[in-house]
Amino acid sequence: MVVNIQYVGVDVSETLSAFTKEKLEKLFNRYEFLIGATVHFKKDENHHDAGKICNMELSLPGPRIFATSEEHNFEVAVRETISDLERQLKKRKEVYKTY
Repeated sequence: MVVNIQYVGVDVSETLSAFTKEKLEKLFNRYEFLIGATVHFKKDENHHDAGKICNMELSLPGPRIFATSEEHNFEVAVRETISDLERQLKKRKEVYKTY
């Protein structure tokens, strides 16, 4: 599992990185065909109450899967993004099933 975490205009946080890797680890354990993940944390100055943005892109065979969410807190944004990715991965896994 390769996880690249980038902070764009935000201070680097080891706690947030560990939290994100822990959540992604569960996805990687559940879906064995995943290769890697790229995570971007950004801050939108225009939205003061919900300006924390989390973008995640998963590498896997076929087209990549991308999800983003904007919340008031980075941890909540990570959870929302992971749940969106999981929904997409369930659909993708149905395609990979051999009958």
